[in-house]
Amino acid sequence: MPRRADIDSILIIGAGPIVIGQACEFDYSGTQACKALKSEGYRIVLVNSNPATIMTDPELADATYIEPITPEMVGKIIARERPQALLPTMGGQTALNTAMGLARSGILQRYGVELIGANETAIAKAEDRQLFRVAMDRIGLASPRSRLVRSLDEAVEALDTVGLPAIIRPSFTLGGTGGGIAYNAQEFKEIVHGGLQVSPTREALVEESVLGWKEYEMEVVRDRADNCIIVCSIENVDPMGIHTGDSVCVAPALTLTDKEYQIMRNAAVAVLREIGVDTGGSNVQFAVNPADGRLVVIEMNPRVSRSSALASKATGFPIAKVAAKLAVGYTLDELTNEITGLTPASFEPTIDYVVTKVPRFTFEKFPGTEPLLTTSMKSVGEVMAIGRSFAESVQKALRSLETGLTGFDEVTIEGIESFGKDAVKAALAKPSP
Repeated sequence: MPRRADIDSILIIGAGPIVIGQACEFDYSGTQACKALKSEGYRIVLVNSNPATIMTDPELADATYIEPITPEMVGKIIARERPQALLPTMGGQTALNTAMGLARSGILQRYGVELIGANETAIAKAEDRQLFRVAMDRIGLASPRSRLVRSLDEAVEALDTVGLPAIIRPSFTLGGTGGGIAYNAQEFKEIVHGGLQVSPTREALVEESVLGWKEYEMEVVRDRADNCIIVCSIENVDPMGIHTGDSVCVAPALTLTDKEYQIMRNAAVAVLREIGVDTGGSNVQFAVNPADGRLVVIEMNPRVSRSSALASKATGFPIAKVAAKLAVGYTLDELTNEITGLTPASFEPTIDYVVTKVPRFTFEKFPGTEPLLTTSMKSVGEVMAIGRSFAESVQKALRSLETGLTGFDEVTIEGIESFGKDAVKAALAKPSP
């Protein structure tokens, strides 16, 4: 399909200031999108509240606004610039929430602005925990037992179904903000209260614990002709219970059998189709019970995510650039794979090396914080290393952290000389960086 000729001007919303959970990976994605769409002849209007980004350079957009990213302010920019389309999938959770606010307030309809990349229905189904669970039930995919709550009283009632320990996941938040794992009633009430406060919709999902399960991610790209490809599979070395942004990750997934991979691949594509993300990249997260192999869907991000940047750099497949072009009408088979220069982008990337991502923590800069990892993201950066094997890759990554490590050599475990493997198990039982 040719590029859309009914659109002349596109508004792109950036991610705003760099915070834990939303950093330069969205500047990386947004810059790719600006360059890709401008090269196609579109007029680009950009709004981002962070001037210290590459995407706010004057030559990348035709009109750049360094303003607060709120529905009210973006609405004023729309009234002035009159773009025909809005691309909300390049600016992380901030852009999605702003786009939803614009849609619900009627501003998009008033000025005739079309959401491209992901529409309002798809964003709501992916981000609203209850709608997502219903959607997964509809296509026969299991999800952890859960209940959506809007008050502390409803949350206490939900414990009868879910039990303790329980995981609390506020709706429409970034990096697991406000969420956590409750092991007793007091912790549960405190986390639910905080989670409801930070959720824009004042909602949270109380979910059964899948702590200790293996966690996997699939980076999926889909076009308007319903062509779907898996750009990369990612395996979290850390189990469920630790935010994926705080986990050591390996690409491609190393411990899946071919059959398990194909089941997960088909499930990821089915999730994308059910949620209704017409074009672009999405991230689908799964948990697998190591005891019996039970597979459940954890969540899905209907946008370019932190993992998309990792997958792009690991495979060389520019997810954000491709997603931007898919949003304006192209199909995967019409775009060229820039690595080979010969094959179309509809060919799934294959790699013969191992990529390891290791997070970087600086708890010393945050006095009073406990150095324990939970479902809320706490890392402030990450390193990526490439090797012919996992051992080589992870050693390189540890050396790149700039914390004095040259690999595992300097890592000490208390009591290992006396207790051996028992000391290692005890150290691993405590989720610390």
